[in-house]
Amino acid sequence: MQKNKNNLIKLIRAGRGITPAHTVVLHGNLVNVMSSEIYKADVAIYEDTIVAIGDVSDYIGPDTETIDASGKYLVPGLIDGHIHSECSKLSITSFAKAVVPCGTTSIISGLDEYISVSGLEGLREVFQEVKASPLKVFWGAPYKTPYTFPESTVAFNFTHDVHKDVQKWTECFGVWETVREYVQEEDEDTLGAIEEAFKNRLPVFGCAPMARGKDLNGYLCAGVRLDHESYDHEEVVEKMRNGMHMVIRESSVTHFLKENIRAVTEVNPAFARRISFCTDDVTATDVLEKGHVDNLVRLAIAAGVKPMTAIQMATINSAEAYRIDHLVGSISPGRIADIILVDSPENFYVEGVITNGKLVAENSKLNYDLRAPKRSSILSSALKCSKTTKEDFEYRVNIENGQAKVLSMNVKGPFVRKRRDVIVNVKDYIVKPDTEQDVLMVSVLERFGRNGNKSLAFCSGWNLKKGAMASSAAPDDNNIIVMGADAEDMSVAVNHLIENGGGQVVVSHGEIMEFLPLPVGGIASDLEPEEIAYRETLLTKAANKLGCNLPEPLMYMFFLPITAIPDYAITDVGPVDCIELTTFNPILELIKDK
Repeated sequence: MQKNKNNLIKLIRAGRGITPAHTVVLHGNLVNVMSSEIYKADVAIYEDTIVAIGDVSDYIGPDTETIDASGKYLVPGLIDGHIHSECSKLSITSFAKAVVPCGTTSIISGLDEYISVSGLEGLREVFQEVKASPLKVFWGAPYKTPYTFPESTVAFNFTHDVHKDVQKWTECFGVWETVREYVQEEDEDTLGAIEEAFKNRLPVFGCAPMARGKDLNGYLCAGVRLDHESYDHEEVVEKMRNGMHMVIRESSVTHFLKENIRAVTEVNPAFARRISFCTDDVTATDVLEKGHVDNLVRLAIAAGVKPMTAIQMATINSAEAYRIDHLVGSISPGRIADIILVDSPENFYVEGVITNGKLVAENSKLNYDLRAPKRSSILSSALKCSKTTKEDFEYRVNIENGQAKVLSMNVKGPFVRKRRDVIVNVKDYIVKPDTEQDVLMVSVLERFGRNGNKSLAFCSGWNLKKGAMASSAAPDDNNIIVMGADAEDMSVAVNHLIENGGGQVVVSHGEIMEFLPLPVGGIASDLEPEEIAYRETLLTKAANKLGCNLPEPLMYMFFLPITAIPDYAITDVGPVDCIELTTFNPILELIKDK
């Protein structure tokens, strides 16, 4: 992506037809997202750059390779405008294998989960992995780490001083996922990150679910350019009328597109030009079954959006929102040659994918062997915490027998937890989980060897009747989270992760039912997407056998440490009231037996 005098001369000469193109794509129907037209056109490519569109016969030399696109439509490579690829449990290499054949050639990401477990050294290794893959990552430097409020424990703290350095890196294209609460609370590191962004002329990416009215105005006054979290179309309309670019999210667990697209189909079609797409958090299973950003294009068309408009949302709109449209987002001279071949704009089935001027995928598969790099100790998944016992997951109080009124965090969808007051039994000084009332224990354990923190609280909504499940992949801090109906099983689950360097596990009666190892930082794997999808299915089935009927039991669980969404969360520092931004005591009242 870097330009210098020598390659500029080469590109200029190639653009003028003096130097033959390396590759030409012939006989296609060009979907021109800049002019909203579709017409017959060829594309000439020099190295990794588009140098001409239209009649390119003058650009063909004796060594020029040709790609026949007869009957196909040429669409710019698709862009995912906000994604934590790590939440798929796929390494960058494996993630590329899953999404590039779907037409996704670029993602916007903070790679923040990698940073939380391995710091800047691990991030540098991931950057090298990206360079070897067909997938581009336009990196935004996280506004800070950890994202949690109060601050939880991670392996690396991203501060204002870090921003002074990394915002000057060539890989940096903005400030990633600036959460409203940190702006509103005037957090010094967050404001410092924004200050550096203004100095470096970088955009500030936002995260402001349910921000309306004065809170939204204050947030916008901080200079935030775009947002990817709106819970209904009225919120989308208000944000757009106040000048934001909107990124509509459709993840594996939050299905917002159908509701949010109403801002275009029912309120104002003109909003469409500043709306783009993201998936945020996806599973391998979902990508293999439904597709990736291509699926969002199809969903938008099904919701009543014109095909050209939906394609613009997946390409040029995202590029313009993130100020990378000089590089990607359109099939235009001077842009990187990321082109997908689809059957028709209406059906939008991806038949071929060109990245950096090379045909890399056909018929839903990469056409070459992409291998993950050898992993260093920096991105190893060693969990630096002590083994547990069942006593670590027993909530002890100062009455021997009786009852306790507890605040249970009640899941209402993956990103909403509401208060539920429940009376449960106390026996031998221990507050007992109650499967009949759907009250489970949940704990987060610090795993970076920094302080040994352990928290304990109550949760509802999973309906486990027995057993436990645990994960070392748990954004935003990726400490170990464990949930269960039985303290012994919770201990077995955590100890299995510690012994095996991280992963996800389901346990019942002291036995391991299913286990997915995640050896890359304890959060990802180099396994093939199909293998990860298969193991995801086994984990879900195991959770179902414990009584859980949620669509993604472990994903719902591993979102519990996120404090940027209402109303409750849990991190290694304790259960958190996400409105008051403070920890709380889940024991509301103790009642002794008479």
